[in-house]
Amino acid sequence: MGESFTIQISSNLVSRLSEDGGKSKKKTKKPKPKTHAPQQSQNRAHEKQISDGFDKHKGTATPGWPLQPPIFLPVTPPPTVANAELDAIRSILQESQSVLERLQKQEENMVQEVTQRAKELRDKEFKLPYQKPMPCLAEKDACLECYKENTKDPLKCADVVKTFADCARRVRQQVSSPLG
Repeated sequence: MGESFTIQISSNLVSRLSEDGGKSKKKTKKPKPKTHAPQQSQNRAHEKQISDGFDKHKGTATPGWPLQPPIFLPVTPPPTVANAELDAIRSILQESQSVLERLQKQEENMVQEVTQRAKELRDKEFKLPYQKPMPCLAEKDACLECYKENTKDPLKCADVVKTFADCARRVRQQVSSPLG
């Protein structure tokens, strides 16, 4: 990764390029496919070819074109994510998680509150009003019991039935009278 390449431009190349400006362009040769040889030997061979070409034309500088020293450009590795960016992402993630927890707690509280209010409203709305006890309930029960005991002779229950009828008459009078 930390390798550097040398690029050298010879004066001969510059002169050929300046002369070819008016000529028609020739077809360029297609580069041969690279073999999978070890990368270090290829780099050395490439550097040797470039430096050999430069050494041949070292003394024949074209007038007007000064001989340029070689330029070394380091190959920079691909940029990695900085620790600061990771820390920023982590802090945002932690903040988001804390906000999520607070919202979940708030939601739980709201659910409890809504449930409580709904229960209160239901109790108020559907609460049965105070019911008065049924009048003459004891007399009615006595009548029914007497009829069960005397199924063959129901006339024996005449006194119990008369008591129940009197009680019912009194209740009707109380309800119908305005002062009741």
